[in-house]
Amino acid sequence: MINLEEEIRGTNHSREKRNHFANLILQNPELLPQLIEICNLVDDEISCRASWGLEFLCKKELEAILPYLDSFVALLPKVHQDPAVRPMAKICEYLILAYYKEKLPVVREMLSTIHLEKITETCFDWLISDQKVAPKAYSMTSLYLLGTEFDWIHPELKITLENNYHDGSAAYKARSRMILKKI
Repeated sequence: MINLEEEIRGTNHSREKRNHFANLILQNPELLPQLIEICNLVDDEISCRASWGLEFLCKKELEAILPYLDSFVALLPKVHQDPAVRPMAKICEYLILAYYKEKLPVVREMLSTIHLEKITETCFDWLISDQKVAPKAYSMTSLYLLGTEFDWIHPELKITLENNYHDGSAAYKARSRMILKKI
């Protein structure tokens, strides 16, 4: 019997450990609901480690999270620790890229309008709140693509990026310019 909490506590930010963890979940998909529950422990440091593992799992096999999208999008607004926000924003970007750019049929079938709205809401929250550059950059990409379907997003995104541009880091400004050029 696999002790998931023990496995998570043994996971660090190294590619090797996260890869091992992702493979463990792929080989034991019944552990995925428990992994998402642990990600939900947003005030505990273990949720950050669980989020790293979930991100690596989604990078390897995005389809694995699809049956759990309701739980995933419900979790998003609760995540607040920096080391957990980044992987959650990256997973959103993976989903949105698969939906809009790659147009993967299984993702387009499973990702509902409600999911897209929740991701939009959370990405805007990450963009306007005090987050590090990575989640903001992932959110910009997700919101740009979401704006190709939802008319109101591009004008709001443009205003947000322009208003925050002067306070942003060099990386933030570079991504902003790229997105503003596309809008």
